[in-house]
Amino acid sequence: MKTSKILGSAALASLLLALPAFAQDAAAPVVEEAAAIVDKGDVAWMLVSTMVVIVMTIPGLALFYGGLVRAKNILSVLTQVFLGFSMISILWVAYGYSLAFAGPTEGGLSAFIGDFSKFFLSGVTLDSRAATFSAGFELPELVFVTFQLTFACITSTLIVGGIAERMKFGALLTFLAIWFTFSYLPIAHMVWSGPGLLFGLGAYDFAGGTVVHINSGVAALVAAIVLGPRLGYMKEPIAPHNLVWTYVGAGLLWFGWFGFNAGSNLEANALTAVALINTVLAPAAAALAWVIGEKITRGHASALGAVSGAVAGLVAITPAAGFAGVGGAIVLGAIAGIVCLWAVVNLKPWLKYDDSLDVFGIHGVGGIVGALGTAIVAAPGLGGYPLGDAAAYSIGGQFMIQLTAVGIAIVWSGVVALVAMLIVKAIFGGARVSESSESDGLDLSSHGERAYN
Repeated sequence: MKTSKILGSAALASLLLALPAFAQDAAAPVVEEAAAIVDKGDVAWMLVSTMVVIVMTIPGLALFYGGLVRAKNILSVLTQVFLGFSMISILWVAYGYSLAFAGPTEGGLSAFIGDFSKFFLSGVTLDSRAATFSAGFELPELVFVTFQLTFACITSTLIVGGIAERMKFGALLTFLAIWFTFSYLPIAHMVWSGPGLLFGLGAYDFAGGTVVHINSGVAALVAAIVLGPRLGYMKEPIAPHNLVWTYVGAGLLWFGWFGFNAGSNLEANALTAVALINTVLAPAAAALAWVIGEKITRGHASALGAVSGAVAGLVAITPAAGFAGVGGAIVLGAIAGIVCLWAVVNLKPWLKYDDSLDVFGIHGVGGIVGALGTAIVAAPGLGGYPLGDAAAYSIGGQFMIQLTAVGIAIVWSGVVALVAMLIVKAIFGGARVSESSESDGLDLSSHGERAYN
């Protein structure tokens, strides 16, 4: 089966340009369609994109999170991200890829999930191909499999930030395995696979606003609520122990996001450059907006605010990377910076949930802003690149489709996360470490070692 993601109008234009520019004379001889080729430039770009998305997770995400926790918990976070990545990698090739991208083209459950026809990559050979977005060009299927593996891994490990400093290690890995199977895979299939429900509705998600950020952000929120707050939360300061690590992690995240967004075009062409420059501009605008908001409301512009704003902008531009013009990317990033600042500083204390490292506040809320904002910034009148006939594009119509996709992602991920947490609590006799273990720190109580001696 050929596999694909939803892409912007530039990709569609590339396909159309590959067709004859004028109608052939009826008497003209029929010319056989040329066989699709594998372009070495596309392959090289996709291999590089895959590797930098891995760097985005390990060590990027691990260091970003590690600096934000207390010194007694940094190794636990690094280990959770590292082994979460390792576990999801295995599950992806075992059955994840098959359930996300294989299966019948229509009928039955194909709108919601694939099948096991590519179990352990059965049928994925050196000769099998995956479609790109230009007629006549394909990728080796193994390249597409590995690129998508990195998305599954970082989405699952993002959840670590919501439950940091208090969840049993085995319980966390079990939760991630259940959630990956019953939330990540169906939503990835619905959005990015041809027979998928949201693909069929025409939802725009260039690189994972719904699949990655809303999906993981909601799961982190639900898991954090079920676990309960950390000891001393809202009663005593729980400050990051090393913002230098967080800064380094943020830089690696931003670097890796170029592969994440621009790689999602599956080719090396002009639309790839659109996604790449938008991945510079949106986080830059969001970082500035966040610190300006901090200065106005709290009297200072912080280093943590700058990197948090940049990540919020990266999240927001993810679904719009190949649909937005540069102006739209800047505005979308700035809005995400302000809205996510409000979610972290005001919404979280108001609702009193302990999302340790603000996964919901940045990824969940930023993903919602980005997914809904994509309908606006994709408008051709605003410099965007919508699918299909640009003249027929409707902001209102696309907004309702985006709203539907956001709603489905929130409900689906939330329900799966809740059920997964209840299962984990039953299996492990509770998902949370003991109070003494939490006080000692998870580095020592869960892993028997300290980060600093």
